[in-house]
Amino acid sequence: MSLLSVIIPAYNEAGMIHKTTEIVSNLLEENNILYELIFVNDGSKDHTWEEIELVSKDNPNIKGLSFSRNFGKEGAVFAGLEYAHGDCCAVMDCDLQHPPETLILMYQLWTEGFEVIEGVKTSRGKESIFHKLFAKTFYKLISGATDIDMSRASDFKLLDRKAVDAFINLPERHVFFRALSAWVGFKTTYVEFDVREREIGESKWSLKSLFRYAISNISSFSAVPMQIVTGCGVLFFIFSVILGIQTIVKYFRGNALAGFPTLILLLLIIGSILMFSLGIIGYYIAKIYEEVKQRPRYIISETTELNNASESDQPE
Repeated sequence: MSLLSVIIPAYNEAGMIHKTTEIVSNLLEENNILYELIFVNDGSKDHTWEEIELVSKDNPNIKGLSFSRNFGKEGAVFAGLEYAHGDCCAVMDCDLQHPPETLILMYQLWTEGFEVIEGVKTSRGKESIFHKLFAKTFYKLISGATDIDMSRASDFKLLDRKAVDAFINLPERHVFFRALSAWVGFKTTYVEFDVREREIGESKWSLKSLFRYAISNISSFSAVPMQIVTGCGVLFFIFSVILGIQTIVKYFRGNALAGFPTLILLLLIIGSILMFSLGIIGYYIAKIYEEVKQRPRYIISETTELNNASESDQPE
């Protein structure tokens, strides 16, 4: 019988661990699906890890990893996929905004031969207008940069073992799971779902963190911003040639261009473009520097399997 691994990243989700475990495990057991739930504690500051340890003691199918600090959701997903033993692996959020019932449909599609089952959003749930506008702009940019439609993309998906192995064998340090799962290819289908409201707590994503997330993923997955710099250079070269011809013509006609306001304006525009371009180039150089260092994507401080084994070795 095939094993389904469900990877659940968790950051400050102490209030949801028990409920998520109960709902997902009961659902999979009712549908006779052999499973393992892998919670990844991404350096939480609350009692998330203690709750994961408790549920793992009650159910041998529950496993947990705890990071030494916060490495981000991408690192948590990568760790879960590397640690998983399933013939197929699903990734879902701990807050149950990804409907667990959709896992059953994904698993059924996998048994029919599909190797990547992407969860796509029919709605984004309750979000602020700024959040929605920012998300729409980000996905429009990343879709144009990658030629992959990511307007409704999510981290909620199921991958065959072949796709999982292809993903975890990628050598880069900074991975964008949402896009790379589509980039690796394989036989793909899509399942629509409505984003549910959070039952406990608030979203961990602020506008600042979303902005940093967007910039990091666009630069790690695409070189389009560098091409924008080249495009700006070409446009200003054409503009300077036209302006130069105009200046020479007026000079020989005896109507020299007064030009002081124009000169100041040109200096401001060109200076701004240069600084903007240097900023983009510098960011890419920083990314190269981080990749060259080859630091690990995450560091695991403890696991439930090791902790449970240590407790069982204690003399009674």
